[in-house]
Amino acid sequence: MKIDIHHRCTNFNSYRAASIKSLFNVDSGANFTLSADIPLEDDDWQIGVVVGPSGTGKTSIGKACWPDTQLWDPLWSKGKALIDGICPNESINKVTAALAAVGLGSVPTWLRPVHVLSNGEQFRANLAKLVWEAPDKAIIDEFSSVVDRQIAQIGAGAFAKSWRRTKGQAILLSCHYDILPWVEPDWVFDTATGELSRRSLRRPSIELSIHQTNWRLWPLFEPHHYLKLPHMIAATNYVGTVNGELVAHIAFSTRPGLVEARACRLVIMPEWQGAGIGLKFLDHLCDMWLKGNNRYNKPMPTLFHTSHPGLAAILRRSNKWTQISAVLHGGNKERSRKSLGKSGYGGHFRAVQGFRYLGTPNP
Repeated sequence: MKIDIHHRCTNFNSYRAASIKSLFNVDSGANFTLSADIPLEDDDWQIGVVVGPSGTGKTSIGKACWPDTQLWDPLWSKGKALIDGICPNESINKVTAALAAVGLGSVPTWLRPVHVLSNGEQFRANLAKLVWEAPDKAIIDEFSSVVDRQIAQIGAGAFAKSWRRTKGQAILLSCHYDILPWVEPDWVFDTATGELSRRSLRRPSIELSIHQTNWRLWPLFEPHHYLKLPHMIAATNYVGTVNGELVAHIAFSTRPGLVEARACRLVIMPEWQGAGIGLKFLDHLCDMWLKGNNRYNKPMPTLFHTSHPGLAAILRRSNKWTQISAVLHGGNKERSRKSLGKSGYGGHFRAVQGFRYLGTPNP
């Protein structure tokens, strides 16, 4: 589709305007023209990107692509928590899955209204709302412009992966070139050069280094974990880093008799959520323990329990894990009442799902 942009405004001739024209040898600033050939007629694309410096016509091209489609502008209620403001007619599992899919997996964040969230959290919340509503056509202006570049890249990759599960077409308008490999767009039009490229980008790999440690680094991860519990007894801790930056944490302990290991306190830092690091980090360490690569030099399968519905759904889909329990109604109230009277600790009333790591299946 050939798009021709012609903008015109008043040709000002004030003293200052005339001085600027004379000083910089510019005849007029009243006209703006741009031509672009965008492959909108093709049916085999879902994500296109118009990229270039500010003031080069990205928004104008976006509006001209689909004149009957407004720029995406999500509406949020200030009187509702994020968890209530998205997918209001769907189950809690689908809501949390929509948020986790774009890397917004922090439980405390779900309980706050959108307007109090950070720019990075709002960016991902808006993407979650867009993916869930999944319109046939969407134009997103200033994509990732107001967020940290780390969050922008990981968030863009998470959005692209989620959007491709829908049947819609989205045009992203952005002045940042660093998101392009993460989005892996079907086409890119560069307003700076006027060039169109197709499927020429590949998502960068992430090299995660894993280190054995103790609880000394846990305070950096603890604010992002949904439970506040004492440290596990005799635990072996592991952290994952990318270029020296802390990204992931988990702790392993053993059951009596060293028959099984138990993994807990899995945390992925918010700016890295949505990149698929969590499951690979967990799988790799569980595989190490299954092969006996632990301080006991004994092969042990690993149990893992979670209340996070999104993580539970991911583990159910994996052929490396099998579900072994699902207490979806919380703990026994009478037992908790007795425990509270006896020790001052009343247990919990949260739903918990349990899984056992099986390892990579044979071909």
